[in-house]
Formats: sequence, C-alpha cells, structure tokens
Amino acid sequence: MKNVWLIVVVLAFTSGAVARDKHLPLPPQIATAKTVFIDNQSGFAKLGDRAYEQLTKWGRFQVILDRKKADLILLLSARAYDGGYVTTGGGTTGTIDESGNINTTNNPTYTSQVSVSYTFLTVIDPKTGDNLWSDSKKWGNLYTGFHSATKGLIDELMKRVNEGAQNGGDKK
Repeated sequence: MKNVWLIVVVLAFTSGAVARDKHLPLPPQIATAKTVFIDNQSGFAKLGDRAYEQLTKWGRFQVILDRKKADLILLLSARAYDGGYVTTGGGTTGTIDESGNINTTNNPTYTSQVSVSYTFLTVIDPKTGDNLWSDSKKWGNLYTGFHSATKGLIDELMKRVNEGAQNGGDKK
C-alpha cells in the first residue's frame, strides 16, 4: 500500500511540473508562417540586427524585406504593443483610434520618448493587426546588453514554436 501512495505522490508532482511547462498553443498563423518581416521600432539598430541574426540561425522563417509579402510581422519595440498595427497594399502603416478610425502614413514618425529598459517582441498578423504572441525581456541585470534580451525573446519564440510542433502542430 505504501508503494501505491508513493507512486501517486510522485505522479502528482510530476504532472504538476509538466503542466507548468505547458503553454497555450500558438495561433495557427504562427505555425504555418514561412516568412517574417522585422519591424524594428525600438530606436536601436542593434536590436534589429540581433533579431535578424537569431532568426537566421534558427532557420524556421525566411526574413524578407517587403512587409506586404510577409506571413508575420515581428515588431521589436521599447513598449508593449497596444494594437492598431495596419499594413496596406501600399506599404503604409498606421494606427486605429478609439473610434475605429484608421490613420495611416507612408512615413511614420514616433514623437513620444520612453526610458528604455525592456525590449518587447510582438508577433503580428499583418492582415488583421492582431497580436498573435508577445513577450518582453528586461535588459541589464541578468540580461546584460541588447544582445541577450533580444536573443532571449527569439529563443522564447523558438521554444514556443518548437513546442507546438512537438505537440502535433506544424513541423515546417
């Protein structure tokens, strides 16, 4: 009888640990995507370079320079994505205000300043502007410098995509 209880306790702790490592499956747009456009709105060219470097090493997505042809947009920024990302056939970007009005521009300017301490990575569906997945990493402390925070974000995305493939999702 003691052995049965021991097995039950071990299984309970094991299944709890496994459950903590599980994530909500990524949206199918991420699993089926082949191409990505990196939109570096962080204000630091190095962040875009690091994201490109990590994505190239991974080899899961082809990084392309034409956002209109991309399956996904990877937005690097210094603040959390609040929606409203618009990509039209003309290559314009813009926002959607509280009233639902779309404001587009061919040459966006970003006038608000932020004190940067986090790097945000948001995977956006270019057709809808929906946030499909996002994460952030603080740079400095354990994530010293731009490289580690950006690398950590791409690594987390890679882990999630690979996890989905192992659980029956798209395997590329």
